[in-house]
Parts: sequence; C-alpha cells; structure tokens
Amino acid sequence: MTPDKPTGLRSRMPSPLRFVPEMAPVAEALHNVLKNGAVPPTTVSLLHLRAGQILGSTYFTVRETGNLRRTGEPEERITAVCTWRDATCFTDAERVALELVEAVLTPNPLGERVSEELYARASVHYDDKALWTLIMAIAHIGFFTPAALIAKPIPGMPPGRNYSE
Repeated sequence: MTPDKPTGLRSRMPSPLRFVPEMAPVAEALHNVLKNGAVPPTTVSLLHLRAGQILGSTYFTVRETGNLRRTGEPEERITAVCTWRDATCFTDAERVALELVEAVLTPNPLGERVSEELYARASVHYDDKALWTLIMAIAHIGFFTPAALIAKPIPGMPPGRNYSE
C-alpha cells in the first residue's frame, strides 16, 4: 500500500476534523513540541513505534516504521524495537526512552510505573527540556490512541488522507 494507491482499505470513521475542529490546535501543538530539537526525531519515532506495538495499533506501527525507513534508519533497528532490551543497536538514551514509554503504557500491579530509579537513569541522558519533550511524545500517542483504536485511520496514509469520507 502506498499513499498514492490505497488498496481499498477504509477507516472505521470519517475524519474527526469535520466534527471536532477544536482538536486541530491541540494536535498541532503536540506535533510542534516534538520538533523542538530537544530529543532526536529518530528517538521520538522509535518511542512511538514501541508505543504502537504495546497498544496493538497497526496505524501507529505502520506510520512509525515508514517514518524511520524514510529517514534511512537501518532495518535492524526498526525490527529490533520490539526486543530492544536484548538488541545491541540502541544507544543508552534510546533505551531509557523505550523503557519510559513501556513503563507509562504497561500496567504495574506492584506499584508506580515510573520508578525513581528509571527517572534517575532518564535524567542522566536528558535535561529537563528533553524529559518534558519525551513526556509530550508519550502524551502525543496518548492523545491519538482512542482515534487509532476506535476510528481506525488507514495505515500508511499521510495525515489528512488517512480517513475515509
């Protein structure tokens, strides 16, 4: 499937912007935070890919896999995201970002999800601005998760063209 040639896939719902245009500035603000330069775009995409895997979202996983491929990211790193703990191809900073998104998105029956130890390791690699950017990268996924799982936008289609009308 390519953006120019959809294969007949349809979203479950039409574009939300027709019905709730008020969400556009919120979404735009979240997108802009991710471009502030505090965290490398590759790290954000790796984090979003892992979030998509955890959430079981084809839309997120296809989108982020495509984003990573377009930037020239090696297939080894893309395919190793789901097994990042054993993979040797990620930096320590990327590892802690992947661990943060897992901690936030995975219920912990034993207590708090983001431990002091995890926060301390993250703050070794990221200053306050970068940590807030990582938090907003996770919030970005959180903001769009209901749409991805309920409205089911078309995987592989660019924003603005990922909903059937």
